[in-house]
Amino acid sequence: MKNTFFKILSIAAIVVAAAALVLACLNHKPTSKGVEVAQGSGAQSGDIVYVRIDTLIMQYDMYSDLRSSFEAKATSVQDDLNKKGRKLESDIKAFENQYSKGLLTRSAAEQQQNSLQQRQQELQNLMAQKQYEMQEEEMVLNNRIMDAIKTYLEEYNKVHGFSAILTTSEATNIVIVGNPGLDITQEVVEGLNAEYIKTRNK
Repeated sequence: MKNTFFKILSIAAIVVAAAALVLACLNHKPTSKGVEVAQGSGAQSGDIVYVRIDTLIMQYDMYSDLRSSFEAKATSVQDDLNKKGRKLESDIKAFENQYSKGLLTRSAAEQQQNSLQQRQQELQNLMAQKQYEMQEEEMVLNNRIMDAIKTYLEEYNKVHGFSAILTTSEATNIVIVGNPGLDITQEVVEGLNAEYIKTRNK
């Protein structure tokens, strides 16, 4: 029976470590590299222009606000899972200590073993549930950002009349070489943030 208890303890430790997966989604943020240049100065109606989407997102205040809120919630979720995992691990150690000293009847030991196994399974289930919920929330966050950007660009282009607005990033490199005057990133960032400030406190 003691080997079974050590197995439970090992699994509990894994569960605590696995709780860190809830924050895994926090590690893939857009990055911005390169030298800033004058934006949009040479763009004319009918041109094909582009935005650097990674820079755009990182400088968008709505993204910063939503991301901060998301990270705070994810940290709280992980802290709660870690707390539950440490409590389970502590209870398993206490049980093993009692059992090794012969302080429990076989019936009582079996009951406590079953209870600990059930708690371990419930913690695993909770960890999986929270991980799924946080991934879903991040997906919604990203969809909200991209929808806001798309909606703004549609209205923006009604005024400017560009033939097309492309997106490029460090990862995709859709625009490998482009006229800096056709890069409208900063102009769009300023417009997006101005629109967001109007609605942020409502």
